[in-house]
Amino acid sequence: MGSTFLSLHYHIVFSTKERRPFIKPAWRSNLHEYLGGTIRGLGGIPEIIGGVEDHVHLLVGLRATHCLADFLRELKKASSTWAAKNHEKDFSWQDGYSAFTVSWSHLGAVSQYIATQEEHHREIDFIAELRTLLEKNGVQYEEKYLL
Repeated sequence: MGSTFLSLHYHIVFSTKERRPFIKPAWRSNLHEYLGGTIRGLGGIPEIIGGVEDHVHLLVGLRATHCLADFLRELKKASSTWAAKNHEKDFSWQDGYSAFTVSWSHLGAVSQYIATQEEHHREIDFIAELRTLLEKNGVQYEEKYLL
């Protein structure tokens, strides 16, 4: 064992292009499994994956050597290709993403939040949810990039 000790967890959120409701319940769990396998293949740890028809939430453990932007580019590219080939020919993800660091002491709460996405979105839409996440995490944003 070396002398480097890490606890690097990220809550990552991204949506389908134009927030189109592509991710149907019939294959949503397959997408989440594919995302998890791809995360493992990229050297990360998929802690929980959830979402609804127009976006996903991931809680992911990464290594110090990971570059978040590169990791997400590869994850989104692979999963977009898979979804378009196997389920929805016009499928693609939005260009950007949101990522928030999560401390060890908050992993349970974030996991529960991700696990209850379908219930959560009966009351709030994706844009309102994203606004809340950005504000809660102190991220400044321009409204035009949310719409």
